[in-house]
Amino acid sequence: MNIRYTLSLAHINDTHSNFEASTVQFSLEHQGCQYKINTKSGGYARLSFQISQARLAAQENTMPFLFLHAGDSFQGTLYFREFQGSANAHLLNLLAPDAMVLGNHEIDAGNGPVQAFLNRIEFPLLAGNMDLSQEELTKPGRLAGHPMLYDYDAKLKLAKVILKPFHDTQLAIIGITLDQMALIARPDPDTHFVDAIATTARTVAHLKAQGIHHIVVLSHLGLDQDRELANSVPGISLIVGGHSHTLQGDFNALGLSQLAYGERQGGTAIVHAGKYAETLGLANIEFDQAGKLLSLTGNNFFMLGDELTITSATDETVPRQVEKRLSEQLRLHPGILNSEQDDALEHIIQTQYRPALDALESQVLGQIPRDFVHTRLPSRHHPHGSEIAPWISRSMYKMAKKQLPELDFSLHNAGGVRQSLPKGQITMADVLGRILPFELPLVAYQIKGRHLFEVLENCINAATNNGATGTGAGSFPYPYGIRYFYDGTQALGQRITKIELHKQGHWQDISADEHYTGVSTAYTASGKEGYHGLLNALWFKPLPKTTLPEAFVDFMGNHGHLLTETLTPNVYYIRHIHKG
Repeated sequence: MNIRYTLSLAHINDTHSNFEASTVQFSLEHQGCQYKINTKSGGYARLSFQISQARLAAQENTMPFLFLHAGDSFQGTLYFREFQGSANAHLLNLLAPDAMVLGNHEIDAGNGPVQAFLNRIEFPLLAGNMDLSQEELTKPGRLAGHPMLYDYDAKLKLAKVILKPFHDTQLAIIGITLDQMALIARPDPDTHFVDAIATTARTVAHLKAQGIHHIVVLSHLGLDQDRELANSVPGISLIVGGHSHTLQGDFNALGLSQLAYGERQGGTAIVHAGKYAETLGLANIEFDQAGKLLSLTGNNFFMLGDELTITSATDETVPRQVEKRLSEQLRLHPGILNSEQDDALEHIIQTQYRPALDALESQVLGQIPRDFVHTRLPSRHHPHGSEIAPWISRSMYKMAKKQLPELDFSLHNAGGVRQSLPKGQITMADVLGRILPFELPLVAYQIKGRHLFEVLENCINAATNNGATGTGAGSFPYPYGIRYFYDGTQALGQRITKIELHKQGHWQDISADEHYTGVSTAYTASGKEGYHGLLNALWFKPLPKTTLPEAFVDFMGNHGHLLTETLTPNVYYIRHIHKG
């Protein structure tokens, strides 16, 4: 009998506590004119409805069904700030994933919050390359041996895996996360992350030797490392990934990405589902008896609300007839679903969790004169990268300058800013919950110019995987008070061709042997995400009672009018940087 090894898949990643629908923006063309459409997409109630529909459809077709979360449920919004992961566990239990992989933001504050999450969840958390063999036996927050955790088996040097019935055989799910976790998060010192690719290779070979050929890797490595994994390890049937916030699917007609959904690498398909619970990945997949991919059909889907705000590029009034045509054009796109939701889950969000956020929503800080787009890396559409990160860096500089008049510059990483700023009112909730959810202290330091060259190059190399294996685009540097020039075609160590300091109204070259005073967050000042060169600083000085969100709130209160200005770019490239 010829068995068709079919699988129905739903997947999400990097949801970052976005329990309610998030603002999304599309760009559409009509009769030669460009229009922007702002609306709300996703959220857990809409996800729940669509996942339930997919699950029912699979049952009706007697097809095995998997719902997977590829990591980073924590952080991101006021919901996490207020409830510290308990709401995440509760609402994910209601979505009922078959498995989730540990993301770097799950372990931002050490092992303790992970243990609390494990104690609450009703689904397995996978971290197949997290080695807990040296974890202290008596410490609070101990993870080793937890029944909901599938970690690394140090004796066998294999990932612990989930095995599920699959037609006449079994399907294995391996969870693999970043092996550079200590550079990007804060795992306890006795917790180690072993090589992701080598661990996967050994585990796949072990499963194959047992006659298990249908193997899904649930990954929190990012798309670039998923590609490397697929090309390095034969025998993986499918990679379901996260970390890089990659939206796959052809959304070019909506002014978004044009990346193949389920792209093939080395015979393995890779699927990612964007970010912030805005989209849901849905796929029907067929494998052969040996676990090889035969076909994959599917897409990412936005789940849009009824309200659309349509504006023209010239800010002229949009005629109702044009609005109607654009609305129809948007909703006819194959990647668009409607706003049907799980009313019971929405009721839980609104009654148990939402009231705690309302007070912060009422604190208005100011007005944003236009949309400020946050994109981590420069691109052809945004040649200087993020439009909001430089303002965050400027706010750090302004705050720190009050305590350190000799301050020369500030330096912030792209990953420390989480979302774009739409035109209109900005509230305390926007800052604390959406833009700057990490309450990081500011730290001043004095560093030689030569080490600043090293820091900037390492961060960009890591963010772009240019001669270095990075931890994601979040390391990309946005300074204020200095500007730099990067040539990615040069040899390692020579790619920052110039750094200039703005002093007394003029730009002047910095000297390799002079010392300069800077300010960064405690996260980057501790050497995380490619910023290890900062550890060469002559001294460090924590700034008392001064955090990143406080700096921006203060800036909005005292200098918010400056947002009407065009900020001089401090990010310059010569070659080899734009990624599309």
